[in-house]
Amino acid sequence: MNEIKDRVLRCRKQLGLTQQELAKKTGVKQQSIQQLEDGLVKRPRYILELAEALGVAARWLLTGKGHELDIFKMVDAMQAKEIRDVGQESLSDSEVVRLYEEKQHTKEMDEQWARMSPEQREDVAGHPNEGKTDELEFVGRLDAWDSNTPLDDDEVELPLFREVELAAGAGQTEVVENRGAKLRFAKSTLSRAGVMKENAACAFVRGNSMDPVMPNGTCVGVNTGDTTVRDGEIYAIDHDGMLRVKYLHRRPGGGIKIVSQNAIEHEPEDFSAQRVAEENIRIIGRVFWWSVLR
Repeated sequence: MNEIKDRVLRCRKQLGLTQQELAKKTGVKQQSIQQLEDGLVKRPRYILELAEALGVAARWLLTGKGHELDIFKMVDAMQAKEIRDVGQESLSDSEVVRLYEEKQHTKEMDEQWARMSPEQREDVAGHPNEGKTDELEFVGRLDAWDSNTPLDDDEVELPLFREVELAAGAGQTEVVENRGAKLRFAKSTLSRAGVMKENAACAFVRGNSMDPVMPNGTCVGVNTGDTTVRDGEIYAIDHDGMLRVKYLHRRPGGGIKIVSQNAIEHEPEDFSAQRVAEENIRIIGRVFWWSVLR
């Protein structure tokens, strides 16, 4: 498999695509794919689009060197072929899969809510610090099944956390795990996100600081094993007892910049390393998933 034509042909067949289907995904004519697989074209100008459509690394596809597969893209391509709806032809495979998974999670959460007793719903919606301005609330029970209900093969139970007032009072809070409170979550989602079960937790967003991406009530998945700041990623943070969800950016000397999606109402905040320590800012983990009920 020393030529690009061989690599393209193999990847296309692995995905179960015709030349016409691959051409459409790549944005070229079917004749271009045929010429490529016939060995008439050695360096196609659309190599990046072709690699994206096949779910492989562009360098490997062109030269045969380096890592072959982008595993996540390959999985997305195979899944998208099965679940792509009418009207989604212009969307990438990853976008199709993301929309499908969001729809499925929304359906699951709707079903969980419908099965809850009034007391369980109150436990989810209520909070001992009602009226405070915390922007991320780690809350109580969201599991609509009792403890005797077995998990499905592709399910795990993740802890839900909540904010409680310290015994000393004065409005100070700490984060604790609500014993027995669990949220059923798909193993496949954790696997795709590269998150270990023991590092995964869930919470609910409060307020409008992350509108419209994460409106009030959004359920988020947090990877507590991923606390290294990568510019522009979303993290859950503990800001001196107040739980928040924000975009984070690194600053020289160990400082951070905290940015809201709704920047009109919530201006960016810059913290030096000294202020981070003084204001007890702790990164809980990176947000790897969220679902919105409207």
